[in-house]
Amino acid sequence: MAWFDGLNAGIRYIEDHLTEDIRFEPLAKLACCSTFHYQRMFAYLAGIPLSEYIRRRRMSCAAVDLQAGGKVVDVALKYGYQSPTAFNRAFQAVHGMPPSAVQAGGGVVKSYPPLRFSITVTGAEELEYRIEKRPPFRIVGISAPLDKEIEKNFAAVPALWGRAASDGTVPRLASMMDGQPAGLLGVSACQDGEDWRYFIAVSSSLEAGPFEEYTVPAATWAVFPGEGTNRSLQELERRIVTEWFPASGCEYGSAPDVEVYLSPDPENARYEVWVPVIKKIAPVS
Repeated sequence: MAWFDGLNAGIRYIEDHLTEDIRFEPLAKLACCSTFHYQRMFAYLAGIPLSEYIRRRRMSCAAVDLQAGGKVVDVALKYGYQSPTAFNRAFQAVHGMPPSAVQAGGGVVKSYPPLRFSITVTGAEELEYRIEKRPPFRIVGISAPLDKEIEKNFAAVPALWGRAASDGTVPRLASMMDGQPAGLLGVSACQDGEDWRYFIAVSSSLEAGPFEEYTVPAATWAVFPGEGTNRSLQELERRIVTEWFPASGCEYGSAPDVEVYLSPDPENARYEVWVPVIKKIAPVS
Protein backbone atom coordinates (compact mmCIF):
# COMPACT_ATOMS: atom_id res chain seq x y z
CA MET A 1 0.00 0.00 0.00
CA ALA A 2 3.00 2.35 0.35
CA TRP A 3 2.88 3.00 -3.40
CA PHE A 4 -0.69 4.33 -3.16
CA ASP A 5 0.08 6.13 0.10
CA GLY A 6 2.54 8.33 -1.81
CA LEU A 7 -0.01 9.06 -4.54
CA ASN A 8 -2.72 9.93 -2.02
CA ALA A 9 -0.28 12.15 -0.13
CA GLY A 10 0.13 14.00 -3.43
CA ILE A 11 -3.63 14.50 -3.70
CA ARG A 12 -3.67 15.97 -0.19
CA TYR A 13 -0.79 18.26 -1.15
CA ILE A 14 -2.74 19.50 -4.17
CA GLU A 15 -5.80 20.20 -2.01
CA ASP A 16 -3.70 22.14 0.49
CA HIS A 17 -2.18 24.30 -2.26
CA LEU A 18 -5.02 24.86 -4.74
CA THR A 19 -4.75 28.63 -4.36
CA GLU A 20 -0.97 28.59 -4.82
CA ASP A 21 1.44 27.81 -7.65
CA ILE A 22 1.62 24.01 -7.53
CA ARG A 23 5.01 22.69 -8.56
CA PHE A 24 5.24 19.06 -9.61
CA GLU A 25 8.54 18.34 -7.82
CA PRO A 26 7.02 17.96 -4.31
CA LEU A 27 4.35 15.63 -5.70
CA ALA A 28 6.96 13.45 -7.40
CA LYS A 29 9.03 13.37 -4.22
CA LEU A 30 6.05 12.04 -2.26
CA ALA A 31 5.71 9.26 -4.84
CA CYS A 32 9.49 8.58 -4.89
CA CYS A 33 9.99 9.24 -8.61
CA SER A 34 10.86 11.96 -11.11
CA THR A 35 8.32 14.58 -12.17
CA PHE A 36 8.21 12.96 -15.63
CA HIS A 37 7.39 9.52 -14.25
CA TYR A 38 4.93 11.01 -11.77
CA GLN A 39 2.95 12.72 -14.53
CA ARG A 40 2.84 9.56 -16.63
CA MET A 41 1.85 7.47 -13.62
CA PHE A 42 -0.86 9.94 -12.61
CA ALA A 43 -2.35 10.11 -16.11
CA TYR A 44 -2.51 6.32 -16.51
CA LEU A 45 -4.04 5.77 -13.07
CA ALA A 46 -6.42 8.72 -13.01
CA GLY A 47 -7.32 8.74 -16.70
CA ILE A 48 -6.60 12.48 -16.85
CA PRO A 49 -3.38 14.53 -17.09
CA LEU A 50 -2.12 15.98 -13.82
CA SER A 51 -2.35 19.60 -14.97
CA GLU A 52 -5.92 19.08 -16.15
CA TYR A 53 -6.87 17.47 -12.81
CA ILE A 54 -5.51 20.49 -10.95
CA ARG A 55 -7.36 22.82 -13.32
CA ARG A 56 -10.66 20.97 -12.77
CA ARG A 57 -10.25 21.00 -8.99
CA ARG A 58 -9.58 24.74 -9.03
CA MET A 59 -12.55 25.49 -11.27
CA SER A 60 -14.77 23.24 -9.15
CA CYS A 61 -13.82 25.23 -6.05
CA ALA A 62 -14.11 28.49 -7.98
CA ALA A 63 -17.71 27.66 -8.86
CA VAL A 64 -18.52 27.16 -5.17
CA ASP A 65 -16.94 30.51 -4.34
CA LEU A 66 -18.96 32.26 -7.05
CA GLN A 67 -22.18 30.62 -5.87
CA ALA A 68 -21.40 31.97 -2.40
CA GLY A 69 -21.30 35.51 -3.77
CA GLY A 70 -17.63 35.93 -4.64
CA LYS A 71 -16.69 38.48 -7.27
CA VAL A 72 -15.29 37.09 -10.51
CA VAL A 73 -12.11 39.14 -10.34
CA ASP A 74 -11.46 38.10 -6.72
CA VAL A 75 -12.07 34.42 -7.41
CA ALA A 76 -9.83 34.58 -10.48
CA LEU A 77 -6.97 36.02 -8.41
CA LYS A 78 -7.54 33.49 -5.63
CA TYR A 79 -6.88 30.60 -8.02
CA GLY A 80 -3.85 32.14 -9.67
CA TYR A 81 -5.34 33.88 -12.73
CA GLN A 82 -3.99 37.40 -13.14
CA SER A 83 -6.08 37.85 -16.28
CA PRO A 84 -9.92 37.68 -16.08
CA THR A 85 -9.86 36.56 -19.71
CA ALA A 86 -7.68 33.54 -18.89
CA PHE A 87 -9.90 32.68 -15.91
CA ASN A 88 -13.02 32.99 -18.04
CA ARG A 89 -11.51 30.67 -20.67
CA ALA A 90 -10.48 28.05 -18.07
CA PHE A 91 -13.85 28.24 -16.30
CA GLN A 92 -15.83 27.82 -19.51
CA ALA A 93 -13.66 24.87 -20.55
CA VAL A 94 -14.67 23.04 -17.36
CA HIS A 95 -18.25 24.21 -16.77
CA GLY A 96 -19.44 25.18 -20.25
CA MET A 97 -20.48 28.69 -19.16
CA PRO A 98 -18.79 31.93 -18.11
CA PRO A 99 -18.20 32.60 -14.42
CA SER A 100 -20.47 35.63 -14.57
CA ALA A 101 -23.42 33.34 -15.32
CA VAL A 102 -22.74 31.34 -12.17
CA GLN A 103 -22.34 34.49 -10.11
CA ALA A 104 -25.74 35.69 -11.37
CA GLY A 105 -27.32 32.46 -10.10
CA GLY A 106 -29.04 29.52 -11.73
CA GLY A 107 -26.12 28.13 -13.72
CA VAL A 108 -25.56 24.38 -13.67
CA VAL A 109 -21.91 23.66 -12.90
CA LYS A 110 -19.81 20.51 -12.56
CA SER A 111 -18.24 19.22 -9.37
CA TYR A 112 -14.92 17.36 -9.50
CA PRO A 113 -14.18 15.91 -6.05
CA PRO A 114 -10.64 15.04 -4.96
CA LEU A 115 -9.31 11.73 -6.22
CA ARG A 116 -8.32 8.85 -4.01
CA PHE A 117 -6.12 6.05 -5.33
CA SER A 118 -6.72 2.49 -4.20
CA ILE A 119 -5.93 -1.04 -5.34
CA THR A 120 -8.55 -2.59 -7.59
CA VAL A 121 -8.83 -6.14 -8.87
CA THR A 122 -8.51 -6.33 -12.66
CA GLY A 123 -8.34 -9.17 -15.19
CA ALA A 124 -5.86 -11.95 -14.73
CA GLU A 125 -4.16 -11.45 -18.10
CA GLU A 126 -0.46 -12.24 -17.87
CA LEU A 127 2.21 -9.58 -18.32
CA GLU A 128 5.62 -10.87 -19.39
CA TYR A 129 8.82 -9.12 -18.36
CA ARG A 130 12.47 -9.67 -17.57
CA ILE A 131 14.94 -7.76 -15.40
CA GLU A 132 18.20 -6.53 -16.97
CA LYS A 133 21.04 -4.68 -15.31
CA ARG A 134 23.09 -2.68 -17.80
CA PRO A 135 26.10 -0.33 -17.67
CA PRO A 136 25.84 3.09 -19.37
CA PHE A 137 25.30 2.97 -23.12
CA ARG A 138 25.79 5.65 -25.75
CA ILE A 139 23.13 6.51 -28.31
CA VAL A 140 23.27 8.67 -31.44
CA GLY A 141 20.28 10.18 -33.20
CA ILE A 142 18.03 13.21 -33.35
CA SER A 143 16.03 14.83 -30.59
CA ALA A 144 13.36 17.38 -29.79
CA PRO A 145 12.85 19.36 -26.56
CA LEU A 146 10.00 18.31 -24.29
CA ASP A 147 7.81 20.48 -22.13
CA LYS A 148 7.70 19.91 -18.36
CA GLU A 149 3.95 19.30 -18.68
CA ILE A 150 4.02 16.08 -20.63
CA GLU A 151 0.62 16.39 -22.31
CA LYS A 152 1.99 19.40 -24.21
CA ASN A 153 4.35 16.99 -26.00
CA PHE A 154 1.68 14.89 -27.67
CA ALA A 155 2.34 16.66 -30.99
CA ALA A 156 6.13 17.07 -30.72
CA VAL A 157 7.05 13.39 -30.52
CA PRO A 158 4.93 12.16 -33.49
CA ALA A 159 6.24 15.11 -35.52
CA LEU A 160 9.83 14.04 -34.82
CA TRP A 161 9.06 10.47 -35.90
CA GLY A 162 7.38 11.75 -39.05
CA ARG A 163 10.44 13.80 -39.92
CA ALA A 164 12.79 10.89 -39.27
CA ALA A 165 10.73 8.59 -41.50
CA SER A 166 10.44 11.06 -44.38
CA ASP A 167 13.98 12.45 -44.61
CA GLY A 168 15.95 9.18 -44.51
CA THR A 169 17.08 9.50 -40.89
CA VAL A 170 15.76 6.09 -39.87
CA PRO A 171 17.80 4.00 -42.34
CA ARG A 172 20.92 6.12 -41.69
CA LEU A 173 20.61 5.47 -37.98
CA ALA A 174 19.94 1.76 -38.55
CA SER A 175 23.24 1.50 -40.44
CA MET A 176 25.10 2.88 -37.40
CA MET A 177 23.60 0.48 -34.85
CA ASP A 178 26.29 -1.73 -33.27
CA GLY A 179 25.35 -1.97 -29.60
CA GLN A 180 22.69 -3.06 -27.15
CA PRO A 181 19.81 -2.67 -26.86
CA ALA A 182 19.52 -3.50 -30.55
CA GLY A 183 16.75 -1.73 -32.41
CA LEU A 184 15.51 1.76 -33.14
CA LEU A 185 15.17 3.55 -29.83
CA GLY A 186 12.72 6.12 -28.53
CA VAL A 187 14.36 7.60 -25.43
CA SER A 188 12.59 9.97 -23.05
CA ALA A 189 15.52 11.69 -21.32
CA CYS A 190 13.51 13.56 -18.70
CA GLN A 191 15.38 13.42 -15.43
CA ASP A 192 14.90 16.18 -12.89
CA GLY A 193 17.66 18.78 -13.05
CA GLU A 194 18.22 18.49 -16.81
CA ASP A 195 16.55 19.78 -19.95
CA TRP A 196 13.95 17.26 -21.14
CA ARG A 197 14.47 15.79 -24.60
CA TYR A 198 13.08 12.93 -26.65
CA PHE A 199 15.56 11.02 -28.82
CA ILE A 200 15.07 8.82 -31.85
CA ALA A 201 18.36 6.99 -31.85
CA VAL A 202 20.36 3.76 -31.91
CA SER A 203 22.98 2.35 -29.59
CA SER A 204 26.28 2.97 -31.35
CA SER A 205 30.02 3.38 -30.81
CA LEU A 206 30.54 5.10 -34.19
CA GLU A 207 31.26 8.78 -34.76
CA ALA A 208 28.04 10.74 -34.35
CA GLY A 209 28.64 12.82 -37.48
CA PRO A 210 25.55 14.98 -38.10
CA PHE A 211 23.65 13.35 -35.24
CA GLU A 212 23.46 14.13 -31.54
CA GLU A 213 24.80 11.79 -28.88
CA TYR A 214 23.61 11.02 -25.38
CA THR A 215 24.70 8.55 -22.72
CA VAL A 216 21.95 6.57 -21.02
CA PRO A 217 23.13 6.00 -17.43
CA ALA A 218 23.62 2.61 -15.84
CA ALA A 219 20.38 1.21 -14.48
CA THR A 220 18.34 -1.86 -13.73
CA TRP A 221 15.50 -2.21 -16.20
CA ALA A 222 12.21 -4.04 -16.22
CA VAL A 223 11.79 -5.01 -19.89
CA PHE A 224 8.31 -5.72 -21.28
CA PRO A 225 7.93 -7.22 -24.78
CA GLY A 226 4.96 -6.41 -26.99
CA GLU A 227 3.70 -6.30 -30.56
CA GLY A 228 1.08 -4.45 -32.55
CA THR A 229 0.43 -0.77 -33.25
CA ASN A 230 1.38 2.39 -31.41
CA ARG A 231 -1.92 2.13 -29.58
CA SER A 232 -1.05 -1.33 -28.27
CA LEU A 233 2.30 0.04 -27.05
CA GLN A 234 0.47 2.72 -25.09
CA GLU A 235 -1.80 0.07 -23.62
CA LEU A 236 1.24 -1.93 -22.53
CA GLU A 237 2.68 1.16 -20.84
CA ARG A 238 -0.64 1.72 -19.08
CA ARG A 239 -0.66 -1.86 -17.79
CA ILE A 240 2.92 -1.52 -16.54
CA VAL A 241 1.89 1.44 -14.38
CA THR A 242 -1.55 0.26 -13.25
CA GLU A 243 -0.94 -3.49 -12.86
CA TRP A 244 2.76 -4.30 -12.61
CA PHE A 245 4.21 -1.49 -10.51
CA PRO A 246 1.79 -1.68 -7.55
CA ALA A 247 2.62 -5.35 -6.93
CA SER A 248 6.24 -5.38 -8.09
CA GLY A 249 8.06 -4.17 -5.00
CA CYS A 250 9.78 -1.65 -7.29
CA GLU A 251 9.87 2.10 -7.77
CA TYR A 252 10.93 4.13 -10.78
CA GLY A 253 14.70 4.41 -11.12
CA SER A 254 16.69 7.48 -12.11
CA ALA A 255 17.12 6.87 -15.84
CA PRO A 256 15.19 7.54 -19.06
CA ASP A 257 12.33 5.42 -20.30
CA VAL A 258 13.32 3.57 -23.47
CA GLU A 259 11.14 2.12 -26.22
CA VAL A 260 13.00 -0.43 -28.37
CA TYR A 261 11.49 -1.00 -31.83
CA LEU A 262 12.60 -4.41 -33.11
CA SER A 263 10.71 -4.32 -36.42
CA PRO A 264 9.72 -1.30 -38.52
CA ASP A 265 6.17 -2.23 -39.56
CA PRO A 266 3.98 0.45 -37.88
CA GLU A 267 0.88 -1.76 -38.10
CA ASN A 268 2.50 -4.89 -36.70
CA ALA A 269 5.63 -3.81 -34.88
CA ARG A 270 7.59 -5.80 -32.34
CA TYR A 271 8.90 -3.69 -29.51
CA GLU A 272 10.08 -3.63 -25.91
CA VAL A 273 9.38 -1.09 -23.20
CA TRP A 274 12.37 -0.56 -20.90
CA VAL A 275 11.46 0.97 -17.54
CA PRO A 276 14.22 1.89 -15.03
CA VAL A 277 13.47 0.39 -11.62
CA ILE A 278 14.88 0.15 -8.12
CA LYS A 279 13.74 -2.07 -5.27
CA LYS A 280 11.70 -0.29 -2.63
CA ILE A 281 13.45 0.18 0.67
CA ALA A 282 11.42 -1.31 3.47
CA PRO A 283 10.71 1.20 6.27
CA VAL A 284 12.60 0.72 9.51
CA SER A 285 10.26 -0.44 12.25
